[in-house]
Order: sequence, then C-alpha cells, then structure tokens
Amino acid sequence: MWQIFLGSLLLSLIHALIPHHWIPIIAISKTEKWTNREAIFTTFITGLSHMVSTIVIGIIVGFVGIRLFEKYSSITTIVAPTILLVIGIVYLILDFRAAHHHHHFDIEDKTLQNKRSKTAIITTLSIAMFMTPCVEIEAYYFQAANFGWPGIFTVSAVYLIMTLLFMFALVYFGLNGVNRLNLSFLEHHAKRITGIVLIILGIVAYFVQF
Repeated sequence: MWQIFLGSLLLSLIHALIPHHWIPIIAISKTEKWTNREAIFTTFITGLSHMVSTIVIGIIVGFVGIRLFEKYSSITTIVAPTILLVIGIVYLILDFRAAHHHHHFDIEDKTLQNKRSKTAIITTLSIAMFMTPCVEIEAYYFQAANFGWPGIFTVSAVYLIMTLLFMFALVYFGLNGVNRLNLSFLEHHAKRITGIVLIILGIVAYFVQF
C-alpha cells in the first residue's frame, strides 16, 4: 500500500503542476479583477469537476481490475505494471511528436479580455475540466486494483485531496506574484514528465510484486 500511496501522491503533484490546470484561472482572475477568495473558489469548483469525472471512471476501471484479479491474479500482476509502462511510452511519443507544435499561454487573449459573468466563466471552465479526465490516474487505478478496494480508496483520496491542495497553492502564489518559476519546460513537456513517471511506477510495481 505504501507503493500505491506514494505513486498516487507523485502523480497528483505532477498533475496539479500542469499549467493548463491553473494558469487560465490566474489569467482570468487578473483580467476580471477577482479577489483571491473568488479565484480559490473557482479553483475548487473547476478542480472538483475535473476530479469527479476522473474518480468515477477510475472506480469503474478499478472494479474491473478487482474482478480480473480475483480470477486471474497471476496475469493482472503482470498486466497492471505493463499498462503503466505502455501508457508512459505513449506519453513520451506524444511529447516528441508535439515538440515542434508548442502552445504558449497568452493571458492577453481576446477571450479573456471580454468581460463575462463569473457564473458563465466558472461553468465553462468546469465543463471543460469535467470532460477531460486524467488518463494517467485512470491507469494507476488498475494497478491499485491488485490491492482491492483499499487500494482504490487510497488512490481516490490522495488524488482528490492533494491535487486540490496543490492547485490552491499554485493559484494563490501565482496571484500574489510569489510563483516566478519558468514554466515553459513544464508547459511544453508535461506529457514527457508524466510518461517518465508512469514508466518508473510500472517498473517499480513489477519488481515489488516479483
């Protein structure tokens, strides 16, 4: 279980650090002249929407994994780490293919310059976040299924709590000018970092089990 906990913690941290999860909130907050409280509230609503869809799908994936583990335990102990490795490799390939097609955040984008109601903005962001569940966490649910429902609960709880906390911190520090890190590498290579982490987790899971 320590493996599942640490893996979930690491993925949650990397997931929260991905710029498109919180940079738009900072940009919109500054454009709309929101208070820190309003920005944090928006972060909570949009982040929760994203995590609800991710956790629901993850529980379904975990349930399938548990049923498979009950019947084919010798197979799933190999399949689960392999899935992490494969998805990690896919992320690396996607990152290299997108190397010449970078997208930069532009907080002066015209869509942000247009004043809109707070409700409309939050609703739009929430729907967008809800419709883009976190694939790397979904894959980790299958790994956690080898530990039954305690493993599924651990991934869900760590992902929910830690991702929200990390997002709160990033938005707060960003709004207050504390966060002056150069995020260009993370912005351009989030898939590469995620892929490497998934590959490492897959390798660790394989050797821990065998």
